[in-house]
Amino acid sequence: MKPQVAFFDFACCEGCQLQIANLEEDILGLLALVDVVEFREVLTGKAPEYDIAFIEGSITRKSDEARLIDIRNRSKLLVAYGQCAVTGGINRLKNNAASLDQVKRTVYGDAAGMPHLETAKTKGVGEIVKVDLEIPGCPVDRGEVVRLVKELCLGKVPRIPDYPVCVECKLKENVCLFDEGTICLGPIARAGCGAVCPSNGVPCDACRGTVPNPNKKAMHEVLKKYNYTVKEIIQEMNLFGVAPEVSE
Repeated sequence: MKPQVAFFDFACCEGCQLQIANLEEDILGLLALVDVVEFREVLTGKAPEYDIAFIEGSITRKSDEARLIDIRNRSKLLVAYGQCAVTGGINRLKNNAASLDQVKRTVYGDAAGMPHLETAKTKGVGEIVKVDLEIPGCPVDRGEVVRLVKELCLGKVPRIPDYPVCVECKLKENVCLFDEGTICLGPIARAGCGAVCPSNGVPCDACRGTVPNPNKKAMHEVLKKYNYTVKEIIQEMNLFGVAPEVSE
């Protein structure tokens, strides 16, 4: 039997699920490997257990935690896919606010009192349950998801790039955005996107998180050369909830 796969969403825009739904002709190859038994975006089926459960979205309510734990208990493998699931993503910005109640009033206005709007800090999936694989990105890369699913089905250990986006920029012979007067997180951001943003003149925001053990010395040298401060780059890194320790 083919592995039974399910997709679930929590607090998110559901863009990562749409990446899967929009696989077009590649969806046929994926369906040849797995049986998709739950996926709210595209079908109404249900299943009691899953070989692989994909979780999109951050965890923002106590009731979400209970639901996530239930999914984990019924899944052999659990994958956090998309930056909201991996780190809390953009939703995690609210954790920096002095008052979560004020955040709720600012976002929802007169509807802030709706009972399902709980006041709690945003968490990544791995802060609640054991995660077997994290697929970064905002949104995830469709090709990377297909590759990783194939590797899981073949019993291989999936590999996520552990080098910075600058490597991909250099391979494409891009002009460094720092040279054009723009701060960019490429030196510490995790590659795997093909440097799509810098290749189109947009600075990297580290939507795939940061590389393991980022080269802080090199980052400081770049900042010093272009007259930026550590505070400025940390502010940029907070966008996707991925700021590592980069101070001296």
